[in-house]
Amino acid sequence: MKIRDLSIGSARVKVEGKVVNKSEPKTVKLWDGRNANVADALLEDGSGSIILSLWNEQIEMVDIGDKVQIVNGYVSNFKKEKRLNLGRYGKIIKV
Repeated sequence: MKIRDLSIGSARVKVEGKVVNKSEPKTVKLWDGRNANVADALLEDGSGSIILSLWNEQIEMVDIGDKVQIVNGYVSNFKKEKRLNLGRYGKIIKV
């Protein structure tokens, strides 16, 4: 699947791209009171780009310049931006 074909609500997404940017992690408070670290990575392929949300240990799994495959991701809308998420069952694989 190409990034341009992703739409909000897409599930079981498998897409490949290059990490072209990555924000510094920040700590956020979750709905259950726990803290978590979150960072955004910009994932790009020849068709477009999308923000990839990275949580906790996922943040250290990718660096700028890495080519990665996202398996079993899903697409959501957060602050009026389309975002690719891994969720509980998704994976990041370096290619």
